[in-house]
Amino acid sequence: MVAQGRGPDRPGVDDPGRGRRIGIDVGSVRIGIASSDPDGVLATPVETVPRSKVKGPDAPDVVRVAEIVAEYEAVEIVIGLPRTLRGERGSAVEAAERFGRSLYRRLGDVPIRMADERLTTVSASRALRDSGVRAKNQRSVIDQAAAVAILQGWLDERRAVSDRAANNSGSTEVDE
Repeated sequence: MVAQGRGPDRPGVDDPGRGRRIGIDVGSVRIGIASSDPDGVLATPVETVPRSKVKGPDAPDVVRVAEIVAEYEAVEIVIGLPRTLRGERGSAVEAAERFGRSLYRRLGDVPIRMADERLTTVSASRALRDSGVRAKNQRSVIDQAAAVAILQGWLDERRAVSDRAANNSGSTEVDE
């Protein structure tokens, strides 16, 4: 469930295991969507969904994202939590949490995580500009690139947590 006012989630003990993850960048005009491979190694762009003026679990944007989650058979959803650089909350955080709650009410059975996404849209814009994509053509792909950055950060942190756990549970037997 997506709680209001809490901090970002961290990958950990309640990990659902192997399977695709969906990353979501909730903007005021568009929603960027990314997905991972089933092994949770690489995030790739999927789609940009227009934001709906209608709110709640039956809103067209929530319905479309739920369709993507079902199509990809996602085991986990990671929504960017757009706090300020100083870690403060703003209207964008409230919008992301509200979208997450609506999506949870629509789906109910797929865990939804809120991940720190400071600077993802800025870094996505810079990377696209540096690769030669014109600003006029960037808007819809920036949202997807930001979703990729959110999800890739989650996947990388998930892998690091898993590696630490594996190293800490290593064998203590001595070879004879």
